[in-house]
Amino acid sequence: MKTYALVSSAVAPVALIGGWTLAAQRQPAGFDSTVDTISALAALGATDRWLMTVALLCVGVCHVVTALGLTPAAVAGRIVLALGGVATMLVAAFPLPVVGTSAAHAVVAGAAFGALSIWPALAWRRGRGPVALRPAVSFAAALVLLGLVGWFTVTLGTGARVGLAERMAAGAQSCWPLIVVLSTRLHRHREDFDPLTVKAEVDR
Repeated sequence: MKTYALVSSAVAPVALIGGWTLAAQRQPAGFDSTVDTISALAALGATDRWLMTVALLCVGVCHVVTALGLTPAAVAGRIVLALGGVATMLVAAFPLPVVGTSAAHAVVAGAAFGALSIWPALAWRRGRGPVALRPAVSFAAALVLLGLVGWFTVTLGTGARVGLAERMAAGAQSCWPLIVVLSTRLHRHREDFDPLTVKAEVDR
């Protein structure tokens, strides 16, 4: 695994959570993060919309960089993670209008949520690899992420705590690549100090 994957995977959740926190503070009184969406912070009529726009672009780039460097993960999972990053950047490129909705924004946002939910299920490896890349853990992570996105989807119809549901889903999606990277580094560290591994290298 490339060292830069650790940096990019750590920056992604910081940029996303920090971005929506700072952007929310710049909005007029009455803005409610549990009700209003992340996209509303980057919408054309939002105050200092550049804050959330830059944050989304940064998160997207980080996911692409992490996908490139996360070599222990299966190629299919890395490709979908990278596609999720590209879709996240497109969310910033197609903001919500001042009034109404945007079909383009809805499509790229849906693609981002979908890709960033299912990539763990495609990234697993057989054998005694990193815990976060074992089949059971990878599929469980994908189910949890899909469940959070499902919750967000339901709230879009009911209008109840839409912002909270979206932040829970997006926050979890931004953190999972970091968990995988840390798990991979921990696994490699243990292998380096495994007496059996060291003995095998000496016997060679």
